[in-house]
Amino acid sequence: MSPKEGFDVTADIKNPSEVDEASDRSSIDSKNPFKDPNVADYYRNLYENAKYESREAFDPEIEWTAAEEKRLVRRLDLRVCLFACVAFFALQLDRGNISQALSDNMLDDLGLTTNEYNYGQSLFRLSFMAAEVPSQLISKKLGPDRWIPIQMMSWSIVAAAQAALSGRASFYVCRCLIGALEGGFIPDLVLWLSYFYTSTELPIRLSFFWTALNLTTIIASLLAFGIFHLDNAHGLAGWRWLFLIEGILTFAIGVSAVFLMPASAVQTKTWFRPKGWFTDREVKIVVNRVLRDDPTKGDMHNRQAVTPKLLWAALTDYDLWPIYTLGLVVFIPQTPVTNYLSLTLRQLGFSTFNTNLLTIVPNAVTIITLLSLTWLSEKVKERSFIAAIQNIWLLPCLIALRWWPGSGTDVWGTYALLVVLLGYPYCHAILVAWTSRNAGSVRTRTISAAVYNMTVQAGGVIGANIYRQDDKPLYHRGNMQIVAVNCLAIALYALAKAYYVYRNKQREQKWTSMSQEQRDDYIQNTTDQGNKRLDFRFAH
Repeated sequence: MSPKEGFDVTADIKNPSEVDEASDRSSIDSKNPFKDPNVADYYRNLYENAKYESREAFDPEIEWTAAEEKRLVRRLDLRVCLFACVAFFALQLDRGNISQALSDNMLDDLGLTTNEYNYGQSLFRLSFMAAEVPSQLISKKLGPDRWIPIQMMSWSIVAAAQAALSGRASFYVCRCLIGALEGGFIPDLVLWLSYFYTSTELPIRLSFFWTALNLTTIIASLLAFGIFHLDNAHGLAGWRWLFLIEGILTFAIGVSAVFLMPASAVQTKTWFRPKGWFTDREVKIVVNRVLRDDPTKGDMHNRQAVTPKLLWAALTDYDLWPIYTLGLVVFIPQTPVTNYLSLTLRQLGFSTFNTNLLTIVPNAVTIITLLSLTWLSEKVKERSFIAAIQNIWLLPCLIALRWWPGSGTDVWGTYALLVVLLGYPYCHAILVAWTSRNAGSVRTRTISAAVYNMTVQAGGVIGANIYRQDDKPLYHRGNMQIVAVNCLAIALYALAKAYYVYRNKQREQKWTSMSQEQRDDYIQNTTDQGNKRLDFRFAH
């Protein structure tokens, strides 16, 4: 009797490792949507018509073991994810070092008020926001492997030039330029990461990505502690040395990006890397495991521009608006507290050096809570309610900040409250991956990542203007406002969940009412694309 007639094909395998390998192959193969020849033919034609750069590596029949995939993912983590974290370090160092500069009396040296500082931060965020979509369009045309190094070197030059700030006008100009040059960098980098990782792997890698933000703040605080000892060396204040040295450092990282960012898994071989990263078999595994997770990732090649028609379709994709709304609202409550942390610590009586060291603690706590929250989200396959934990965590802290009598007067009690508040579990990685997953196509994913980040920056503009000069030093009015916004954020998570459950139920009813022949015909002939397909289900 042949295996097809009912024998267990593993019955004669003597080596336990071979049994495990057969089981691994079976498990991976069961997740292969291309087992259906009609589906495989549809996507093969799609990849060919789109001139997808990895189309030659597409193989519906290839099998591999979980052990092989695990080794490859580990290698991707070392070469792709680690570099993404280093690149994000460069971004955060240059956009976040102003908080360290504040602790060294930068505002007094430039003759600026806290309101003018708020305006500068708002100009930065508005410029950052305005550059998001244009940056994504450039990145999609040139390729993120080319555009990201250009961005990094450009903003680093302006960041270093802040050493020559002379007053309000130069401060505003530099904040605008840095925002415009950094805008789009995050979605550009997320797009590049999506070429190498599946939708289930991306959130935890993005959590590493945003862990780099907190590590950067810690490292920046330590750097500032050392650099400020150069105060008045060659006639430059310590905060001027800070901008100059860190700008030069991030420029060097930008140069390295030219050599460390391959365009895709099939394009790792070059004159300075003649052997590439993978063998021919490994290339196929890297490409096909991503396509089997999300077949739409091959519907454009990585240097294909987004046309105005595709741009409009992506912008008007109302199924992503619930996540955009979350991006606008949920990060507002912590923004003013974060922006004013170093000023608050100085007002509590801490020195410049101690202030920079004390900012390390909440960032260290956030690393733990961020990784834990993202891991939990993927473990239980839940996004909306898990992400809501961020604002549920913030609520009692914000209430205490507003109504606790010791806020602003009890030095160490206030500091402890700020540590707990700013050690919140950051849900940004979950929301970014959620946006990418629900986009359903490369063209939508390219724009949606930028639009989502624009909403976050718009929320940042709102948050940056909540604490006002006439509300100092305890900001009772501002703290009351962020308590209200935080309550709204918690409600929005539930509404987003309800929306996607409803949309999936609609799709499921239509899909189950179709015969198998109708489904096959739909797969082959539908003009629906991405998340508008009846067989697409939204994550929530």
